[in-house]
Amino acid sequence: MLRPFSACLAILLAFAAAPAPAITLDQAMADPDWIGPPVETPYWSADGKAILYRLKQDGSSVRDLHRIDPDRGTDTIIDPATMADTDGPGIVWDRERRRGAFARNGDIFVRDLASGRLMQITRTPVAEAQPQFSADGRAVQFRTGTDWWSHDLVSGVGGPTFVLKAEKDPEAKQADDLAELQLRLFSTLRAIKADRDAQKADADAFQKGDPTRAPAPFFLGDDIVIERTSLSPDGRRLLVVTTPKGYDEGKVAKLQRYVTESGYEEQEDERVRVGRNLPAPHALWLLDLAERTQDRLAYAELPGINDDPLKPIRDENAAARSHQDTPVKGTANKGGKAAKKGTKADAGDERTLEVMRLVWSGDGRNVAVQLRAIDNKDRWIATVDFTSKRLVSEHRLSDPAWINWAFNDFGWSDDGTTLWYLSEESGWSHLYAKAPGGKARALTRGSFEVSNPQLAPDGRFYVRANAEAPYAYDIYRVPLGGGELVRVTHARGTDAFTLSPDGRRLALLQSSSHVPAQLAVQDVDAREARTLTDTRKPAYKALRWPELEIVGVPSRHTRQPIWSKLYKPADFDATRKYPAVLFVHGAGYLQNTKLGWPNYFREQMFHHLLTEQGYVVLDMDFRASEGYGRDWRTAIYRQMGTPELDDLVDGVDWLVKNHAVDARRVGLYGGSYGGFMTLMAMFKRPDVFAAGAALRPVTDWTSYNHGYTSNILNTPQVDPIAYRRSSPIELAEGLQGGLLIAHGMIDDNVLFQDSVRLYQRLVELRKTDFELAGYPLERHGFVHPDAWYDEYRRIHALFERHLKP
Repeated sequence: MLRPFSACLAILLAFAAAPAPAITLDQAMADPDWIGPPVETPYWSADGKAILYRLKQDGSSVRDLHRIDPDRGTDTIIDPATMADTDGPGIVWDRERRRGAFARNGDIFVRDLASGRLMQITRTPVAEAQPQFSADGRAVQFRTGTDWWSHDLVSGVGGPTFVLKAEKDPEAKQADDLAELQLRLFSTLRAIKADRDAQKADADAFQKGDPTRAPAPFFLGDDIVIERTSLSPDGRRLLVVTTPKGYDEGKVAKLQRYVTESGYEEQEDERVRVGRNLPAPHALWLLDLAERTQDRLAYAELPGINDDPLKPIRDENAAARSHQDTPVKGTANKGGKAAKKGTKADAGDERTLEVMRLVWSGDGRNVAVQLRAIDNKDRWIATVDFTSKRLVSEHRLSDPAWINWAFNDFGWSDDGTTLWYLSEESGWSHLYAKAPGGKARALTRGSFEVSNPQLAPDGRFYVRANAEAPYAYDIYRVPLGGGELVRVTHARGTDAFTLSPDGRRLALLQSSSHVPAQLAVQDVDAREARTLTDTRKPAYKALRWPELEIVGVPSRHTRQPIWSKLYKPADFDATRKYPAVLFVHGAGYLQNTKLGWPNYFREQMFHHLLTEQGYVVLDMDFRASEGYGRDWRTAIYRQMGTPELDDLVDGVDWLVKNHAVDARRVGLYGGSYGGFMTLMAMFKRPDVFAAGAALRPVTDWTSYNHGYTSNILNTPQVDPIAYRRSSPIELAEGLQGGLLIAHGMIDDNVLFQDSVRLYQRLVELRKTDFELAGYPLERHGFVHPDAWYDEYRRIHALFERHLKP
């Protein structure tokens, strides 16, 4: 039930029946086995009579495979003996939907629905994957590495569909005037060559006309690396993605491990830092397996391929350098090293691209290719004209900030005549469809996000969307041909779904703020789902959590409210003054304010503990968060830490005005991106935040990975301005309050070096109220209860020391 609250909306969660018993810090940070495991990765059996799912064992990372009958509710664990006749996930169907194929443990299986027979196609030590049926349904095709194999289900014969080699063709000879002279002078040599040519012509004719022979190899040259391949279901064509051989991906440093089983220090490779080198450019090849031709598909006809979206940014940075006495370290002038690495310095140059995905229609007559510019500003979906051997652009999505790494699904209708895809072109992720070469039509519209489209056999799409409210997710459907968007589920906390093979039922993962994901089933034309599992342990189920509010905090910077979770003491008294803590979620692009089980369930319990001790807690989906559209996501472009901090300060002011918070006693904490934001808040707004705990924080974006960072800040070589204003280490002199830095020492995502470098910077700045806690056996996501407890003991002590009177 929504109700007005100041200038925002609030929702009270109905599950909170009574106050919870006081939860201890030790219990909140314990191994979550005491809560009960969430249901993971459900999928339907081929006959649609059972749902299979994974469930973690107590005291182990092992996941058992369960099989449940959704009608009877009988649930069994699959043991080694029964695994032999168990279907695997990711089943694909022949065009008549009579047989399903899947990969399990690196082997390929086919289930015949009429007889129920399960046929094992491969049993090898090499991993086979990506099964698909041939266009005529006679064979099942599958991939091993970059090779494709076909197994004829009628004859039982199997073998490679092609042989591809990254080598020079040994029979390809360069023109040679000396050889021509020899043949002109000596008739015997001419006769020998003529006989050799005749033998080859005869062998080629039989190779081409005799279907019982293994295919002859294609040679792509010795200067490339074959990255991946995609075979058309009709077996006639192959798309091949290659990169230059010997491409330097950049320097890889070593991560040090101090506490090891051997007793000696050990090292492992780290990742490459942003901008040390750009991703290798992709080339796309079309091979006609029947005609034995191979052609590289040019990108020249893609609209915008010669645009230079980074030019204004290079110019801005060049102008800034011209006002400095010395150049910025790591930058390059136009035409210099950075330009050679793909930053595009010369007008008219073709931009370098990556091939993201390749999807064939079921009949093999069409293929869609998704490509992305390495500068992150454009995404194309193109089809291939097999006659002219060229790419035909079907859709271009441009973004002056960056193309989202989510919402990139696309595919074909069952008859292969309609291409569908997700796009943020309206400012929100929506579903579109078009005939190749035709005009696209929007199947969904509105200020909400659509994801995970699944096409049922009856031609209706099922999607996950937050159409009711940004924090409420359910399943909706819409016809492929267009029509009304119809709500199917009403849980408001639907995390995932999968359609049954006949498209008549949904297997659902549903959760709420204090109930981890459970399995449910629903007929697509019914209104309510039936819950099939309850994996919570008795001790956890016995708790009754305090009432939780989802609130829309008014923003001084956007028209949209900042949706947040508000925690208050059970005995809240508006005449008192309370200390407050802001929690800042990680990842940046993540949604924590929603009616589902949070990623931060430990933190949620910690927040309840804080309210029991007299704190008010606010957990905000600041700008950059997921679920609120393109503009909300990209507000941080080239200025990470600025819009988000504005939102946090808006949250503090709102708490002070509406919830009796003492403006002098406000702290914050968060991990990863939340740790980064804690540092930005402590360094830039010491007048607002008295204490902060930065967990596994990014302190210098030049040290983070390329894929994430270059989207938002470009590269340090092109855009040093963005990195300087977005990196906490550049702002550390602003620290005034109390600061805790906590970091796993074998973190292979945000490196421990980040925190060590900041620590040294604070030492040199003569700051006094800060500490660094290192955890020798933890990576980015802590897994050991002792480390969780120690980290949050320190956070709690920090707030008690700085925020309590």
